[in-house]
Amino acid sequence: MTARLLPASEDPIAPDAPTPLTITVDGVLATGVAGQTLAGVILASGSLAWRRTSASGKPRGVFCGIGVCFDCVVEVNGHRDVRACLRRATDGDVVVSQHDLLPKPYEQSEQSEQARQPLRTEQAPQHEQSDEQTQSDARGDND
Repeated sequence: MTARLLPASEDPIAPDAPTPLTITVDGVLATGVAGQTLAGVILASGSLAWRRTSASGKPRGVFCGIGVCFDCVVEVNGHRDVRACLRRATDGDVVVSQHDLLPKPYEQSEQSEQARQPLRTEQAPQHEQSDEQTQSDARGDND
């Protein structure tokens, strides 16, 4: 599927002439028209992916197109995690692709070991039963 813009002269709805806009995507100019989403402008510029997965670095772009999957998140004008399929493009927007690495594994140290200890240091008293009581309970003699 290729992205294309139907010329206003050929549109049966006969809208007003489109208002052009320009955004910057990772330092490259991309042009579109007012009313297009960021994803629409980026797709029309020829790019299919603008994010990489954290675990394997695989490319991602638009998947669902309705804001459910979060595959199209980008940074827009300094705001992270913006879904490109939902955000309307505005002239002058600066879009930066996102790639967040997975956090490093939790390193064990004395401090981290202490942090994992429960806050409450008291232990509940243990209730000990004699073998005779346990057998009696199992037979149901205490009813």
